[in-house]
Amino acid sequence: MTVRAGREFLSIPGPTVIPDAVLAAMHRPAVDIYSGPLVVLTDSLLADLSKIFRTQGRSYIYIANGHGAWEAALTNVLSRGDTVLVLESGRFALGWGDAASMLGCEVEILPGDFRRAVRPEAVKTRLKADAKGEIKAILVTQIDTASGVVNDIEAIGQAIRAAGHDALLLVDAVASLACMPFEMDAWGVDVAMSGSQKGLMTPPGLGFVAAGARAREAHKTANLRSPYWDWTKRDGEVHYQKYAGTPPEHLLFALRAALDMLFEEGLDNVFIRHRLLAEATRRAVGAWAEGQAIAFNISEADERADTVTAVITRNGESAQPLVDYCREKCGVVLGRALGASEGKGFRIAHMGHINAPMILGTLSVVEMALAALSIPHGKGGLTAAIEYLAKSVPA
Repeated sequence: MTVRAGREFLSIPGPTVIPDAVLAAMHRPAVDIYSGPLVVLTDSLLADLSKIFRTQGRSYIYIANGHGAWEAALTNVLSRGDTVLVLESGRFALGWGDAASMLGCEVEILPGDFRRAVRPEAVKTRLKADAKGEIKAILVTQIDTASGVVNDIEAIGQAIRAAGHDALLLVDAVASLACMPFEMDAWGVDVAMSGSQKGLMTPPGLGFVAAGARAREAHKTANLRSPYWDWTKRDGEVHYQKYAGTPPEHLLFALRAALDMLFEEGLDNVFIRHRLLAEATRRAVGAWAEGQAIAFNISEADERADTVTAVITRNGESAQPLVDYCREKCGVVLGRALGASEGKGFRIAHMGHINAPMILGTLSVVEMALAALSIPHGKGGLTAAIEYLAKSVPA
């Protein structure tokens, strides 16, 4: 017996739910890649991406996922043999570091904790010890979807400056852009990258990179540059150079619709919506955790992300039965645990095109699964979420 008929709830941290308006925007014929309308579309997208990154620098659109955007960021500012400092706080900064290593960089990991955010003081201490300035770039995620952590990029930028170090700051904003504030220029970020499939509510396949003034200066001497990722080639006046060939037209149509939706809602309102729905999720998980069988992966409350909540089992047991129950019996697809907690937890995404009924529906199914599987848990998780939202969203 199941109760899963109807529309499936996708509660994974990417790809996220695609709005109907975005899907509809792609349902049209292809157009001439050299035509005026497509050139105007590209110009509008690049300008608006820089607005979302909050930078006066240039933005670039790649036919790629986040891993491709990682490579674009690295190859445009680094040279073989450069030392890169990776700030560990989950799985994805480490993955970015692996990419840098394969490209020929020397990679050093500043050890972190899968259950904590990056400590800015530790960054400052390490950079002060680099008297010769051998570290050329620092890699960090704003939100790591594997651990569920949010890192304080502003504080990390301040730590770099306090150390008097010239390393470039490269930030992965895949799981945070258009979901929470990101102030590229104000925080001293030199290169930022993201992808289309999370907060930007667009199908997977587009990667984005924004470059500040210091990054563009480093670009002049970088020898990892390659024809596809190269900023200089993409700065050319001919339209197809912006994409190193044929543009991904239908993904561009989709992105235009998604950005229009974000600007219509207002980015500040988008951030508030994410914060409210994230806190509602945390209220529910906090209540369930009283049963001592599950817990937040991120131990400190103020380090938990507003786009995904990672839950772990306290005794190391598999969380797969709960994940399977939610999917097979109720049609709710939770994110599986990644990294250090793989197989021992699950993730609830609350990013992108989401609203209260979507989150409350997901939480109700998780609570139903906990009861059906006789997993010890505190009662009233859903009620706690509803009460929080009722107070936070007054009539």
